Amino acid sequence: MSGRPSDSGGVEAATVERAGEAIREGGLVVYPTDTVYGLGADALDPDAIERVFEVKGRDRDRPLSLGVPDVEGALEYTRPTDREERFMRAFLPGPVTVVLERRDPVPDALTAARDRVGIRVPDHDVALGFYRAADGPVTATSANRSGSGSVRRVAEIDPSIREAAVVLDAGETPGTESTVVDPSLEDPVIREGSEADAVRAWLTG
Repeated sequence: MSGRPSDSGGVEAATVERAGEAIREGGLVVYPTDTVYGLGADALDPDAIERVFEVKGRDRDRPLSLGVPDVEGALEYTRPTDREERFMRAFLPGPVTVVLERRDPVPDALTAARDRVGIRVPDHDVALGFYRAADGPVTATSANRSGSGSVRRVAEIDPSIREAAVVLDAGETPGTESTVVDPSLEDPVIREGSEADAVRAWLTG
């Protein structure tokens, strides 16, 4: 089910609300971000998380990130150090995934039983509106079959994923994946992507 893009390049508010309802009911949603299209499900529901792994064909030992609409939302599910929180406030919303110590509500299914979880706050109005409509954290993983490239346009998404999810189509996304950072590591940049140079400058400054 695709939403009709508005003149501003977003998606109709009613369609975003329906996508949020789908998440609350255990369903899947394809949504745009400031990097690539993502695949969302209730990030606290192991059954919904399992559907993400199934539709992507993804190994269960590869963790998924958690998407929230703001840093305050991230603090509900993580225990960042002071430095990690400063980093989040410097780069989020933005195309950066920050790996932090998780709190108890975050299930093992999301993190592959790891103690830390990746946090995403995309700098994208549709994504943030969708997260708010979902009324809880949403999985933040690319909307592609495992082993395939990430997608910038809804038309590029594998039909098996499109047919399993509500689709929020906001046109083409930038396409460069997020930079993944774990500030607790000696070499904190796990994956270079958008804003990688600025991230490294902050971490070494």
